[in-house]
Amino acid sequence: MSIPNRSEINRANSRHSTGPKTAEGKQRSSLNALRHGLTGQIVVMPAEDLQAYQRHLQSFTDELHPVGVIEANLVQSLADCTWRLNRVAAMETNLLSLGVTGGADPIQDALSIAAALESQSKALSNLSLHSQRLSRQFERTVNQLRDLQKIRKDQEQHDLNSLLDIMEMHKDKGETYDHAKAGFVFSEDQINDAICVRNRERQHDESLEYWSTAA
Repeated sequence: MSIPNRSEINRANSRHSTGPKTAEGKQRSSLNALRHGLTGQIVVMPAEDLQAYQRHLQSFTDELHPVGVIEANLVQSLADCTWRLNRVAAMETNLLSLGVTGGADPIQDALSIAAALESQSKALSNLSLHSQRLSRQFERTVNQLRDLQKIRKDQEQHDLNSLLDIMEMHKDKGETYDHAKAGFVFSEDQINDAICVRNRERQHDESLEYWSTAA
């Protein structure tokens, strides 16, 4: 008797699968793991404001100024993490609000909150685990973005200094250097600002040298 191979076993098992068959069933199944919206690919839940999320994402983009696809993805990951962390905080508040009437008796309200803590301890524990995971993910992503942007900015500064050196060399020869044709992608404002910074640094160095010699 021949021994069935793994692919044959998998095909046989698939025929007995009890998973969803229709498109609607598959969609519901894909959302089962997203009941709280803290894991998976869905970031903005149906009950949430998409425009609010877009403004949230734009605020991160405006502050962090990503350049390129990788930096943009990291910035979006940071925005997504904080969006989900805010959802955790809202869920915790909702759980603790269960059974709290908000009456004039502070003692009764305190007892109601204590009862909510006890009855929702498992849910609150799960939310705490998700919060810790999202916080760690946020911290890792921040570090990745900082490292990547530092490498990019250091390279940009190196390239800009090289361009200024080349431009000065051509200027001494009475020539005009076309930096765009040479492959440099800096704007005129960036170049002019860099020239001003270099001139100020030279003036500062010359001033220090003068006073050190005079002393």
